[in-house]
Amino acid sequence: MAVALTTIDNPYNPLEDFNGWYNWDMRHGYSTCSLLARIAPAPSDTLPDAYNNALKEQAIDRIVKLFPKTYKKIKDDTVDDYSEVDVNVE
Repeated sequence: MAVALTTIDNPYNPLEDFNGWYNWDMRHGYSTCSLLARIAPAPSDTLPDAYNNALKEQAIDRIVKLFPKTYKKIKDDTVDDYSEVDVNVE
């Protein structure tokens, strides 16, 4: 399962259209990726992917709890591995 953080008003799904989502997010001044990077620990190559993903999801949950009127968590049960999600910023 893949998870992502988004704002409640962003019409794009970051798991399906990251570029559209990212451009909209930045144009509206949210900088959600930067916020998540400040809260979530940096992924470690020495730790299992599942552990790194759990840390990221915990950070997303914390942000949603702190700012429930601004952010929400998106889940995609069809994606088994985060490597299947295209998150390249152009």
